[in-house]
Amino acid sequence: MRVLVAFDKFKDALTAPVACDLAAAVIAQSQPDWSVTTCPLADGGEGFAPILTHAVGGTWHEATVTGPRGAPTAAGFGLVDIGKLPAAARTRLNLGEVDGPLAVIEMATASGLQALTTAERDPWHTTSRGTGELITAAVSAGAAAALLGVGGSATNDVGLGALAALGWRVETAAGESLAVPYPHHWTKISRLDPPAVPPPVLRIACDVNNPLLGPRGATAVFGPQKGLRPADFDALEAGVARVATLIADAAGRSGLTTAPGAGAAGGIAYGLLTAAGAKLVPGFDLVEEWLDLDAKLTGADLVITGEGRFDESSLEGKGPGSLATRAAAAGKPVWIFAGSVERPATINDRWRIRAITPAGTSLPDALAQAGPNLTRTVAQALAEA
Repeated sequence: MRVLVAFDKFKDALTAPVACDLAAAVIAQSQPDWSVTTCPLADGGEGFAPILTHAVGGTWHEATVTGPRGAPTAAGFGLVDIGKLPAAARTRLNLGEVDGPLAVIEMATASGLQALTTAERDPWHTTSRGTGELITAAVSAGAAAALLGVGGSATNDVGLGALAALGWRVETAAGESLAVPYPHHWTKISRLDPPAVPPPVLRIACDVNNPLLGPRGATAVFGPQKGLRPADFDALEAGVARVATLIADAAGRSGLTTAPGAGAAGGIAYGLLTAAGAKLVPGFDLVEEWLDLDAKLTGADLVITGEGRFDESSLEGKGPGSLATRAAAAGKPVWIFAGSVERPATINDRWRIRAITPAGTSLPDALAQAGPNLTRTVAQALAEA
């Protein structure tokens, strides 16, 4: 039996590589004759950079950057040889004549919600500066281009913090330069000046189609999970619109507020599209090509996947749901394990879906026991197979 084990993360409990390794260890113990291939999945958030970097033999580089609330935060980036990417991933990135390593960066570690407690979440007081610092550090380490995963952002600053780290001058009416232009400082800003040095070639892995402004925009859709109070929506939306205009005027590139995906990660997509000429690429499509998932799926007799929660949203472009759907279409049986399960309306008859958490378990206990629970549930499934 050839088994493909491909988990996404169990948020706040298990990374994707750890989940894969736990399941593989159970299989090795109970079915030693089975052949197991592990392939951790990533969705653009936490784990995106190390998973993609290690998948193609890249090197990992540590860095300390400005966290979302201004405190120093440990982060890192990968450097990979573009020539080692699968052909489909190279085509997807469309890097042209870029000569040199590609940096792989995730916003989640530098400027992400994972670094903040619920009480610390407040889009007026969070910045994307650390993400820009990671890009700058990668260029200093030799990167000729950068791929940015923007899932898990804690910010709603239109990427202005990242632009400041990339050399943009954010100036007040008094001539003061704001190195960390938090949104609560925006009323002081009078002008923006781009740097003389051009930005690196940038690609943004993104699976959302939200524009920057409006009822489907960054502030309306994603602001509440970042701590935005309903009473503050109008003020922050107006600030976003004003800063977007300042960026467009300084960059000489307008009309992108309505672009699909411009609202990703608190508008950092808009900021980098407008100010740095970045381009968006579909996140999961790129990940599956990068990981050569089709070839791994073709070689498997059984697919084991899952994530922290499996529900209807898992079938809307997320890794485990997409993999399970594709595997079933190819005639493969699929075992899906998740911390919690809300069965989607449409279930394929080739899927076996199991919640690993015993009924009645509190959320803190479920997170703390995720590893043992996954191990136990996979062992039970193997015993029943």
